[in-house]
Amino acid sequence: MRFLVRDRLLGFGDDYWIEDDRGNKVFLVDGKAMRLRDTFELKDVQGRVLIDIRQKMLALRDTMVIERDGRPLATIRRKRLSLLRNHYRVTLADGSTELDVSGRILDREFAVEYDGELLAVVSRRWLHVRETYGVDVVREDADPALLIAVAVCVIHLAEKERGDD
Repeated sequence: MRFLVRDRLLGFGDDYWIEDDRGNKVFLVDGKAMRLRDTFELKDVQGRVLIDIRQKMLALRDTMVIERDGRPLATIRRKRLSLLRNHYRVTLADGSTELDVSGRILDREFAVEYDGELLAVVSRRWLHVRETYGVDVVREDADPALLIAVAVCVIHLAEKERGDD
């Protein structure tokens, strides 16, 4: 499953559609402006909130929290003690499951893995449309909404670290 995401999606406070590879609208990103922290909702085409994403306010390192139905789903932060600057850890709510995100985050060229197995690839290489990147969900049983939220979060964190925000 491949999804197309516009780069301007990271402008919190704006609303954007994420499309499938056939051009059908699949997810709406509803940015929440005028908040103390970066916040947005990922909604389906009927307007139901699938995922809430927010910046964790009291954290030693920049951290994003993903919630589903008001319950924590995942926490994302830059991996400590990593030689790679663009290496992030996603800890799922069960506390024992971790996803690894690494690659050239700011270039939109990176992978999401679980225990060495590829779950999704984020890339601009497939696309000719400017300011767009693809999220290719590799595993059939993976949660596309979660993986899209992870991609958006790590890009946002990397840009904040670089000072783009």
